[in-house]
Amino acid sequence: MFLNSCSLYIRLAPEQFCDKQEKILWALMFFKDGRAAKWSENVFCQEADTGVFPIPTWGDFEQQFQLHFFPVNAEADTINTLEGTSYHQGGRTVNDYLDSFQTLVSDAGYTDPQTLVVKFRRGLKLGIQNQIATMPYGRPADTDPDAWYRAARRINQAFQSMSCSTPSGPAKTVSARPPPMSVVRLPSVPPLPVTPKPPLPTPSMGVPMDVDATRKARSLPPRGCYQCGDVNHLVRDCPHRMDVRQLTSEQREELFEDMLALKDAVPIEESCPPEEEEDFV
Repeated sequence: MFLNSCSLYIRLAPEQFCDKQEKILWALMFFKDGRAAKWSENVFCQEADTGVFPIPTWGDFEQQFQLHFFPVNAEADTINTLEGTSYHQGGRTVNDYLDSFQTLVSDAGYTDPQTLVVKFRRGLKLGIQNQIATMPYGRPADTDPDAWYRAARRINQAFQSMSCSTPSGPAKTVSARPPPMSVVRLPSVPPLPVTPKPPLPTPSMGVPMDVDATRKARSLPPRGCYQCGDVNHLVRDCPHRMDVRQLTSEQREELFEDMLALKDAVPIEESCPPEEEEDFV
C-alpha cells in the first residue's frame, strides 16, 4: 500500500521531482519510527561511509523495500491464508471483503476463474451464498468471478436497505395489566332482627287445641236415631218406618257403617242354614 501510494503521487505530480534521487529522498521522509526508521538510518550511514547514495533508482528502492518489509515467502503465506477462514467476510461489507480478497488472490498468484469463484463463495456470508446459489434466473456461472462479485454486491446492498428501513431499537411493549381498582367502601348494613322461634310443646305445657276439630265436633248432632231423632236408640232399632231419602250424606254413611258392623256381628251358624240330612233307605 505504501509503495502504491508513493508511485501514484509521483505520477500525478512529476514536476515536483527534478531527478530520481529526489523521489527516493521524499519517500524516506515517511520512515520515522520502528523498523522503517532504522532502515532509513542505515541508508544514510552507507552514504556517509562511501560518499555514494546506495539506492540509485526508484526501481532499486522498490526492490529494497520489498526485501526488508515484505514476508520472505509472501505467496506461500497468502495461499495459507486463503486455505483457512481468517479471510472470510465476517462482519464486513461485501465491498471491504472483495478488496481484501482480490489482494490475496493477486499475491497468491491465483488466475483460474473457477478457483477464484470457489474461494470467493466460501468466504461470503451464508445468507448471501444461498441467495446467489438459488437465484431463479441470472445466476452467475461458476467460472465467472466478476459476475459473482456483482451479484454479491447487489444482494448486500438489498440487505442494507432492508435493515435501514426497519426501525432500530427495542419495540415498546404495552403492559396488559389493568390499572389498580379503587376500593369503594360500602356503608355498613345493620343486621336484621332475629325472631325467636316458639318453644316446642312439652307434656307439662299441653297441646294446642285443634280449632277445626273442635268446630267440627260442635257442628255434628248428638248420636242417636236418624229416623225419629230419639237419642235413646239407634236407627236400626227405630220402631218407625225409615226413609233413606230424608237422610243426609253423613247420616247415610253412618247408617251403612252400622249395618255392616251388625252384619259382621251375626254368627256364621245363624247366617248359613243347616244342611238337611238325607235319609238313605
